Amino acid sequence: MATPPLTIGVEEEFLLLDPGTGQNVPVADAVRAALPPEVSARSHAEFRHSMIEMVTPVCGDLPGLAHELTTARRAAAAAAEATGAMLVPIGATPVGEPKLGVTDNPRYRAIADYYGPIVDDPAVCGVHVHVGVPDRETAVRVGNHLRVWLPVIQAMTVNSPFHAGTDTGHASWRAMQLDRWPALGPAPWFASAADFDRTVALLVGSGMMLDEKLVLWHARPSATYPTIEVRVADVPLTVDDTVLLTALVRGLVATALDDLADGRDAPRVPGLAVEAAHWNAAHAGLDGTLTDLRENRPRPAWELVGDLVTTVRPALERHGDLPYTTDQLDRLRAEGTGARRQREAVRRAGSLPAALGRLARAMSA
Repeated sequence: MATPPLTIGVEEEFLLLDPGTGQNVPVADAVRAALPPEVSARSHAEFRHSMIEMVTPVCGDLPGLAHELTTARRAAAAAAEATGAMLVPIGATPVGEPKLGVTDNPRYRAIADYYGPIVDDPAVCGVHVHVGVPDRETAVRVGNHLRVWLPVIQAMTVNSPFHAGTDTGHASWRAMQLDRWPALGPAPWFASAADFDRTVALLVGSGMMLDEKLVLWHARPSATYPTIEVRVADVPLTVDDTVLLTALVRGLVATALDDLADGRDAPRVPGLAVEAAHWNAAHAGLDGTLTDLRENRPRPAWELVGDLVTTVRPALERHGDLPYTTDQLDRLRAEGTGARRQREAVRRAGSLPAALGRLARAMSA
């Protein structure tokens, strides 16, 4: 019998910005209240008053996922417009955030009290891809296999070059900003779920981590769903960008499951090397070299993208995702990453606020 497709689901975070100035506006509650009831149930309040998260149901294929993402984005964009704001799919606050307090959530207030001024960094927005796996033990072991490839995924999805109204020189300022937080980078290599739990307990006991729920590594067993959750990417500009990301992540998870079934363990790449690869990916995106963690050397970025696709090709074929993925990779190569497209939008519009308005309109078209 054919293996059933691995289930997928996505959480996308968006910024709410002033159409004139590009500054963050604290209208998340009003936007959620303006959503149609059938969509509102799939929206979440986030850490900042200028953010909203939209969540898809569990999906089995890419067309279904694309439909759910499009429906949620259009509804959220219309609700934002009704409040006088615009919904913008970018990874970091581009101009400024006048209201820095966290939303009225006891959990968020506890985090703010514990970590102090780190919490005063402006809002950042990511996308979290969930792929169904049999159990938590499997999720941990799959995460080991993802470590060498997630810098490539990050480089493909960089979408936050601007901060405080200027170009930072980094393709993902969100990644640079999040480096200040504990347990929010690449996951270590774990021998088992028990090893994972011992490490988390050590971090909590040291005081570095507030509690065991604050595990925010790039890949982790979901605390809520029977999935592995990959959370390395900036929120993408378009639905196609998000669906391409999901196809590749599902391909990597399926490939890791095949490796585990065949008794192939993941390489134990040193943590510092993985961190360096992610820093490089966040800085350069696809415009330069990336670190090949299998060979411990820099290589042209698109060569590594090609290796990634070759690695997951059997899984893409099995899920029926190969034609779409091939087409979207061609588009990505022609258009560039979200960071490159943002910079080009600013060049054409003549100012950052004007470019942000164009990006908002393009997203909901």
